[in-house]
Amino acid sequence: MRAQVELPLAVDRTSGVPMAVQVGDQLREAMRGGALRAGERLPSSRGLATLLGVSRTVVTEAYQQLYAEGWLDGRHGSGTYVADIARSPNTRPAERESLHDHQTGEQRFQRRRKITGEGEVDLRPGRPWVRAHDTAAWRRAWRSAGDLLLNDYPDPYGHTELRGLLADHMRRARAVPVGSGNIMVTQGTGHGLDVLAATMLRPGDRAGVEEPGYRVARAVFAARGAEIVPCPVDDEGVIVERLPRGLKMLYTTPAHQFPLGGRLPIPRRERLVAWARRTGTLIIEDDYDAEFRYDVAPLPALYGLDPDRVALLGTLSKSFSPDVGLGWLLGPAPLLARIAERREELADRTSGPVQRAVTTLLQHGDIDRHLRRMRLEYARRRAAIVAELGALVSGDTAGLHVTIRLPAEIAPVAVEKAAARGVLVETLDHYHGAAPRYFGLVIGYGSASLTEVRRGCAVLRELLAELLPDALQ
Repeated sequence: MRAQVELPLAVDRTSGVPMAVQVGDQLREAMRGGALRAGERLPSSRGLATLLGVSRTVVTEAYQQLYAEGWLDGRHGSGTYVADIARSPNTRPAERESLHDHQTGEQRFQRRRKITGEGEVDLRPGRPWVRAHDTAAWRRAWRSAGDLLLNDYPDPYGHTELRGLLADHMRRARAVPVGSGNIMVTQGTGHGLDVLAATMLRPGDRAGVEEPGYRVARAVFAARGAEIVPCPVDDEGVIVERLPRGLKMLYTTPAHQFPLGGRLPIPRRERLVAWARRTGTLIIEDDYDAEFRYDVAPLPALYGLDPDRVALLGTLSKSFSPDVGLGWLLGPAPLLARIAERREELADRTSGPVQRAVTTLLQHGDIDRHLRRMRLEYARRRAAIVAELGALVSGDTAGLHVTIRLPAEIAPVAVEKAAARGVLVETLDHYHGAAPRYFGLVIGYGSASLTEVRRGCAVLRELLAELLPDALQ
C-alpha cells in the first residue's frame, strides 16, 4: 500500500466557480495527468480541508462527486484511494470524459439540494426553520405514537380524531368553516396534488398552472399525462380575464403567489370563483404558507367562498417541518369519496404513527405555540431584508420569501457572484414553464438565522450596487 500523497491544491475564493468544484477539478486533472496514481491514498476530508483552509463540506462534496464518477475508491476503515480506472490504459479519452460527465440520480439530487458548507448563507426559497422545535413536545408526541396499535387496513381519509383537530385548526388559522367529513389527511402538498390529479385527470386533459409558478405542480400534472397550460399572473396573482378555456383544473396560490408574492384581492377572488362555476373547472388552492403574514390578517381562503368548486391543500412542511410528511386536503365530500377509492386502489396511505404524533401536537397546542414563535422570528428576518434592500423588495407581506426584480441579463450574474461569496439565492426565471416574463432574484429567509439573513443581504446589496449603481440610491 502506497503512502498518502501530498497534494499541491489551492482554492480561489474570488472565482465564480464553487470551491468544491475547484477541488474536484484539480484532483481529476492530477489523476488524468498521472500526478495521482491508481492505489494511492488521498488525505482525509478533514485533513485536506484544514490544508486548504475551507470547510470539510467543500472537500466532502468534491470527494463524493469523484466517487460517483468512478475516480475514487473507498476502503472501509482505511481511507480514500485513487481507483484503477482513473489512469487505465484501456480507457479511451472519450470514455474518461463520459466518466467525468456522469452523475448518478442520487448525486444529481445532492447537487440540486447542495447542503451548505461552513460560512455559506442559504437564502433559497421553500425551506423553513427546523431548529426551533419544542423538543419535549416532540418527544411526547412520539411517545404517544408508540402507544398506537398498528392498523391492518388504514383509513384512506385519515384518523378521525386528527381530522377533527385539523378542522378546528383551519377555523382558527384560516377562518374556514369545515367539518371533518370534508378533510382528508395526506402526506403533504405534493402528495395531495397527486391524488387529486390521479383521480380527476385523464391523459390529454388541460391543467392550468400559474406562470411563473410552482414547479412541482407542473411535474405532477405532467406525470399524470395532462397538458400543462401556463396561466399568467401579475403582482396580485392569477389574472382571471386571461385564463384559457377548457381547463379541467387550475392550480393557484392566492394567499401568497409563488414566487412573485402577490396577494389575490377579494374582488378578483370572487371573479375567480365565479369563473370556476361558469366553466366547471376545479380550483386547487395551495395554502402553503398562509399562516405567516406581516401586514394584515390573512384574507379568506377561496375554499370558504365556494367549497363545491375549490379543493384546498394545506401542509405542515412550511409551518413545522417537511420531514413530518403530513398535510391535508379540503374538498367536497363526493370528490373526497372518489379520491379515497383511488387511494385504496393504489394502496396509498398516510403513516398512522405520524398521524398520531401530529394529533398529540395539536391536542396540546404545541403547533399553535410553534406558529406564534415563528411568526415573530420570521417577521424579524423579513424586516432585516427590507431594511437592507429597501425599495427593491416586493412580495414581502407574507410567507418565507421575497423577490427583487432585475434586468434579465443581471439576475444570473448576481446569483453567480453571490454564490462565489457564499450566499445562495435563485432566479425568478427558474419558476417559469414557458418563456420567462419576470426576471430577478427569489430570496428565502426560512432556513437562515437572523444573523445569516443580515450578512447575506449585505452581500447582495454590495453586489447590486456594483451591477446596478442607481438601483439602491
